[in-house]
Amino acid sequence: MRTATLALVALGLSACSGMTQQERNTAIGAGVGAIGGSILTGGSTAGTVGGAAVGGVIGHEIDKNKK
Repeated sequence: MRTATLALVALGLSACSGMTQQERNTAIGAGVGAIGGSILTGGSTAGTVGGAAVGGVIGHEIDKNKK
């Protein structure tokens, strides 16, 4: 299980190399939201997906108006 998790993390990080900062923020927000939603709901699918959606939106909006 640990090896699979580490492999997924490595693949996920390498996939971010061509992303803009806003796209990275969205992806990070979705990941953090998914983990938080999963923890708060005891691992339910709805909680994980909901957390990912909310986290993605928040991540997308971070630094959006800074320029």
